[in-house]
Amino acid sequence: MQRKFRLTRSQDFKRVRQSGKSYAHPLIVLFAQSNDEVKIRIGIAAGRTVGTAVKRNRAKRLLREAMQPLIPSLKYGWDLILIARPSLAVSTLADTHQAVLNLLYRAKLISKPDAV
Repeated sequence: MQRKFRLTRSQDFKRVRQSGKSYAHPLIVLFAQSNDEVKIRIGIAAGRTVGTAVKRNRAKRLLREAMQPLIPSLKYGWDLILIARPSLAVSTLADTHQAVLNLLYRAKLISKPDAV
């Protein structure tokens, strides 16, 4: 994921987690909050409940790879946080992509669940 699309600051993560709307899936949790900018920023996290460092890194790579083709079709002006759940560490890229699409559709950030 390109640097311009990343949500990196700790206070931004806290703001989105506290005042954003959440959407849950068995593999991923999505937090979404509108921002005052014209761009979309995405943060990705995997806590220790996901597993060892290898599993956490794999989960984050899966989330980044699943989000990459969807960025052009997303509504701009939003901050998003994707948080991996423990079952994501053993899922496939196709399952992760479907989970992300489902969450973005439920959050009304993408027009159709099969947009890409």
